[in-house]
Amino acid sequence: MGEANEAGRRNAENVIAMVGLAIGGLFGMLGTFLAERNLQAACWAIDGVGLIVAAVILALKYFRRGKDLVAAGFLVFSIASGVMLTGTATTLAASVPSFGAGAALWVVALLMVSIPGEFAPWARLAGVIASVLFTIVSARIFWGEQVLPTALPLPYFAYPFLFLAIVGWIWKLLRYS
Repeated sequence: MGEANEAGRRNAENVIAMVGLAIGGLFGMLGTFLAERNLQAACWAIDGVGLIVAAVILALKYFRRGKDLVAAGFLVFSIASGVMLTGTATTLAASVPSFGAGAALWVVALLMVSIPGEFAPWARLAGVIASVLFTIVSARIFWGEQVLPTALPLPYFAYPFLFLAIVGWIWKLLRYS
């Protein structure tokens, strides 16, 4: 009976993580495409909370499995998403400092999750590409540029790679649920 309860609990954790990742990824992309600021902020708030919950669950999951680097990556990813969440209710211009800090943390988190061989190669490649692109974004912000979260070409074209990495994480959870 104990093994069945443990398997059920782990499956429930996987489902919560998948839902959080899916909601985070979808609402994050939707917020990027919306022009109306209040709807954009609402989407990004939902996105942030979903990603934070999912990333913390995944950090615990991979820590329990002895995959410390991946676990730490998900923990840093949750912190990054929390930092970004702090700027969501402000104007786009006012959100730039929290966005830059969050993007810098995403860089490290994506590398920590993507470099070990835990996920499919395509998901890992997407994570590394997103990391490189967000490195450029955060460096420009810390150099003093006012790079809005919706700016073209970056970070706008970095988001699809982040989204693909998230899809890869969901895909792994689906395969092992």
